[in-house]
Amino acid sequence: MNWWRFWNSGDDESRDRLDYYAEGVELARKERFHEALTSFRLALRERPRDLSTLEQMAVVYTRIGMTDEALRTYGRVLDEAPDRPAAHYGAGYLLLNRGLEEDAARHLEAFLEARPSEPGAERHVRHARETLARLRGEGPEDSGTEPDGSD
Repeated sequence: MNWWRFWNSGDDESRDRLDYYAEGVELARKERFHEALTSFRLALRERPRDLSTLEQMAVVYTRIGMTDEALRTYGRVLDEAPDRPAAHYGAGYLLLNRGLEEDAARHLEAFLEARPSEPGAERHVRHARETLARLRGEGPEDSGTEPDGSD
């Protein structure tokens, strides 16, 4: 974190205001997870209900093994925006790792219903479809196929 810049922002606070969210994302990419959480918490001070920041925090909590906190954070996101695909995806796999297959399946289905279209989302869509197929007992030959629109 660039503490020197933070402390020396002087009277012109807006000139040197840090983008704590961007800083947190960058720190997380560098696997400096605890520092990333600090940046995300600072970002939430400025925008307490920012769902993207909360989702990033949940990812970081997951990466450092704080899965209870990750689930609570995904829950906060879903309380505000029940159709948020990333929160359903993350919560689904956390629940699956706990053996809560029915709850996990509901989140993965909600993720797929939201039809995320962000760049790179197709990999996650394919993974969710394969996981749901496995949970439903469908053969591996069925798990990677594209939907026919009847879902």
